[in-house]
Amino acid sequence: MNLNKVLLIGRLTADPQVRSTPGGAQVTSFSMATNRNWTDKSGAKKEATEFHNVVVWGRQAEIAAKFLSKGSEVYVEGRLQTRSWEGKDGQQRKTTEIVCERMQLGSRRGPSDSGSVAKNQGADNQSVADDMPVIDVGDGDIKPEDLPF
Repeated sequence: MNLNKVLLIGRLTADPQVRSTPGGAQVTSFSMATNRNWTDKSGAKKEATEFHNVVVWGRQAEIAAKFLSKGSEVYVEGRLQTRSWEGKDGQQRKTTEIVCERMQLGSRRGPSDSGSVAKNQGADNQSVADDMPVIDVGDGDIKPEDLPF
């Protein structure tokens, strides 16, 4: 049995790059960083950062291009793929990248936000309640065609 599976949660190191193939398929690529923290034998705290190149195809490529930017948090699930090509100087080049099969966007930060999604909401989340639509079901039965979604 063989398995080629990658799971990463990290932040983009630059804005995504969007391209289209000659056949019209959309492809988005970006680099992301992941951190690892540990304490060594002497008790000193250590940190290491790894950088990963990610390629996203199709509809997910459109979503990545629209909603991701430098610093965005993203969860990527995919597979490792190594490809090779000949550079402009005639030298053979190789790269290993993650081909994204599933992606989930992380929390969104505002310009003055320090990471808290609910920062601008009141203690009772009143602003969320104000934005939610009211569905009046009345006294009769609920029919699927009456639902707004």
